[in-house]
Amino acid sequence: MISIAVASGKGGTGKTFVATNMFNALLQKGEKCHLVDCDAEAPNSVAFFKATELRRNRVTQPVPVIDTSKCTYCGLCHDYCNYNAIFILPHISFIQVITDLCHSCGACTVACKYNAISETDVTLGEVISYTFRGEPRITEASMNTGVMSPVSVIKKAIRETDDMSGTVIFDAPPGTSCPFIQTVARADYTILVTEPSPFGLSDLKQSAETLLSMGKPFGVIINRSGTGNRDVYKYLEDAKIPLLLEIPFRKETAELYSEGKLLSDSDNVFSEQLSETAKTIAASYGNSGNKR
Repeated sequence: MISIAVASGKGGTGKTFVATNMFNALLQKGEKCHLVDCDAEAPNSVAFFKATELRRNRVTQPVPVIDTSKCTYCGLCHDYCNYNAIFILPHISFIQVITDLCHSCGACTVACKYNAISETDVTLGEVISYTFRGEPRITEASMNTGVMSPVSVIKKAIRETDDMSGTVIFDAPPGTSCPFIQTVARADYTILVTEPSPFGLSDLKQSAETLLSMGKPFGVIINRSGTGNRDVYKYLEDAKIPLLLEIPFRKETAELYSEGKLLSDSDNVFSEQLSETAKTIAASYGNSGNKR
């Protein structure tokens, strides 16, 4: 068992390109593999496969409901809430829960001495499972519009792979905020995808520093190599960060991707490079027992 997160410090570097093609390359080799799209705000990995929807599971979160007939407007629930999710104007007997800010910590129910607070479930999003080539192989985290954080949906999607064998690839959300951290924390290894540009280097440094602070092993794939400058290469050398693979910039690659096609279907060398990269990672970091 090996779980590999494919991540990037910014959008547009080719993270999903690498994740989907690595998944496809491993399947071509007859390997057991599962793809989890953790970019819950804009999931699109399944668009590259002729997959069939298997099931949808709602992801819910309990939020407080205040019974104003019992509420004394004492303000304790407001004081206990660290997320400012309860708005109160005691002098006019007004109180309201701001659902989008609620983290379901339950502090307000502990604070209330008058049994005025109960809870109800609010839907945050869905985890959608797909079959591909006759087996369940793709899981998608999809957050509802207007939800403040996709973390709960991402966690639920990842947990669906807990009992799976083989290689599990997480297509991580871009950036270095909570969704990124929740995804890479549950991976045995992280591949950071970057590009040889000043923006690519800046965001790579942020991602690398985050992973180093978490004690998570990682390496880098440089996409669109042959463009930009050599600053990314110098950074990797100075920081002793493994360079796993370079993907040269080609117009044909961009055209295939824009059509929703996978380069690994037509380029055997590229497919072999990705599958070997995954196998090398698995040989060093597989069966680590990392709990997701």
